[in-house]
Amino acid sequence: MLTFEYRGVDDHILSDYQETWDHQREVHAAVAAGERPGHVIYVEHPPVYTAGRRTKPSDYPKDGAPVVAVDRGGEITYHGPGQLVGYPIVHLPDGVGVVDHVRAMEAAVIDLLAQYGIESGRVQGRTGVWLAADGVRPERKICAIGVRVTKRTALHGFALNVLSSAERFGNIVPCGISDAGVTSIVEELPGAWTVAGVAHDLEPHLRLHLKRTQPPGE
Repeated sequence: MLTFEYRGVDDHILSDYQETWDHQREVHAAVAAGERPGHVIYVEHPPVYTAGRRTKPSDYPKDGAPVVAVDRGGEITYHGPGQLVGYPIVHLPDGVGVVDHVRAMEAAVIDLLAQYGIESGRVQGRTGVWLAADGVRPERKICAIGVRVTKRTALHGFALNVLSSAERFGNIVPCGISDAGVTSIVEELPGAWTVAGVAHDLEPHLRLHLKRTQPPGE
């Protein structure tokens, strides 16, 4: 069983990053203790930069904008309006590692984008979901992923760009990658996209792929 929490997403209410992080940790403690099933928190954050453990000083915002240091893997990234952020807090059974969990999230997003008619995939040596270079635009990331596993239970998660935030990403070296670009669903397939609509469309794909990394019976 996997539960979903649309934390303000359906009403386009932005969720403060620190408050959401505190909520994540409360849920994580309960899932790790076996007191509740795996749980996915969906949010849309106000503008914020977060820096994972591998962030280098040269990757910080060029204008000195504030950055929240977090305990996930990866480097610096941006969260903000128009981006679906998902935090799947799930227990990983023996034999399932952090890479398996990351691949499950990537697979869910890849399947969702294929449903929309957007061809995406993985890039060797890099996490997240990517679109291939097309002769005009470079290889570009549409979904960033950064996680931490403690007590055999994952927290943090993914950030799927639904609407464009190009100006915000231009202020940093996203995820420490300087030789590729960043894109969004609306930039690849113009339309009346909403974060809430994409969140609901993604839910069945996450259920399917995360189930494959869950203990039997969950």
